[in-house]
Amino acid sequence: MKCIFCGHIDSKVIDSRTNEDGLSIRRRRECIGCGKRYTTYETVETTPILVIKSNGARQPFSAQKVKSGMIKACEKRPVTITQIDEMVKNIEKRIYNSLSQEVETKQIGEMVMEELRAVDEVAYIRFASVYRQFKDISHFKEFLETFIK
Repeated sequence: MKCIFCGHIDSKVIDSRTNEDGLSIRRRRECIGCGKRYTTYETVETTPILVIKSNGARQPFSAQKVKSGMIKACEKRPVTITQIDEMVKNIEKRIYNSLSQEVETKQIGEMVMEELRAVDEVAYIRFASVYRQFKDISHFKEFLETFIK
């Protein structure tokens, strides 16, 4: 690994630790040339997943967008950020395990609804009301009736 201070090509690893999430390794390195220390992170390289939007446009999958939508749905609810992170992680796993390089926003929305329903019913209904874009109160009422059953 090239030193960030002097550009020397060789370094030695002093310490390696797995991060808390278990998805990356933190390495402390020491440059053979100048002796300065720096940290690097090693992660698994994944194939980028493209999200197919309702208008047909494609964009890279963003777990952060999923998380922000869930945070809005869970606002003022007894749902911790740890629970939200866990739900996002579950959705991300399902998407990557599908082995498909493209996923529709509809599929992501359904996964979010499944996760929210298991954790907080009010957050689930909030998300569904935005996601399903109810045209009027009768559509919303139909949805609630199927939910209550």
